[in-house]
Amino acid sequence: MKPKVFIDGREGTTGLQIFDRLSRRGDIELLIIDEAKRKDIHERQKFLNLADLVFLCLPDAAARESVSLITNNTTRVIDASTAHRTSNNWVYGFAELSKEQREKIKHARFVANPGCHSTGIIACIYPLIKLGIMPLDYPLTCFSLTGYSGGGKSMIHAYNEEKLPEMYAPRLYALDLQHKHLPEIQHVTGLVNPPVFCPVVDDYYAGIAATVMLHNRMLIGNPTANCIHKMLTEYYQKTQQKNEHNVSVAPKLGSGMLASNHGEGEDSLLLTVSGNDELMIITAQFDNLGKGAAGAAVQNMNIMLENAGG
Repeated sequence: MKPKVFIDGREGTTGLQIFDRLSRRGDIELLIIDEAKRKDIHERQKFLNLADLVFLCLPDAAARESVSLITNNTTRVIDASTAHRTSNNWVYGFAELSKEQREKIKHARFVANPGCHSTGIIACIYPLIKLGIMPLDYPLTCFSLTGYSGGGKSMIHAYNEEKLPEMYAPRLYALDLQHKHLPEIQHVTGLVNPPVFCPVVDDYYAGIAATVMLHNRMLIGNPTANCIHKMLTEYYQKTQQKNEHNVSVAPKLGSGMLASNHGEGEDSLLLTVSGNDELMIITAQFDNLGKGAAGAAVQNMNIMLENAGG
């Protein structure tokens, strides 16, 4: 039998992206709730318990409510919200971090889909921490340039229909330096202190260039940019299946310019190391709606359903 899949919150940006991907597939049965009843708690509960796997594309509070409505012990859940990303009872859905992480996702009942900015930052630094290169008390500084689709329906509408003069230029935000993705970055990597992180939204639809900035002398062993490039390349070659290349490292050190809309429409992530013997940046380029949201969620579903039907 085909696995039954339900998207709770299909009307949001991530939900629509997931629905578009799944509606073209013949290997699953997509459960569709009546539009007039999508906010009816009893109807939602029925679908949540009918499904073999559920995507939650909801605000945090609503995602927690949906989990509480599941009364069986079989429905598996992928939560695209922030609600469960730091919970020890949920598996963090970033399969490329290690082969062990992929196995955890494969057998998990509850998977927390990563945030978009955190996907990029974690991809840059997680291997350095695991390899003993970056100390856990490193004072990390990073920024992330993103398209406006990451802000959801309201921001998309504003940029497309009600654009103000200042929206034609890049805009810094989360200036209190308490962005909602910081807790998961610390939770997953083990960093003692939250990074100084400033995101920037610009006048283009999709794509992220998340960049961490490093002093080589503050890393263990004082590695050069060339050394880190080699380490990252080898690390991600080892953590992925032979037929998977979702995270890759550019073959050479960065030069010229890096575009923040690189890979738009794709579900992959490209890491570029730039710098020299003293200073270095690592940049993750990917689609915030792809590997940063819906693409990652569908990838997690594929891993979780590998053994479905036998």
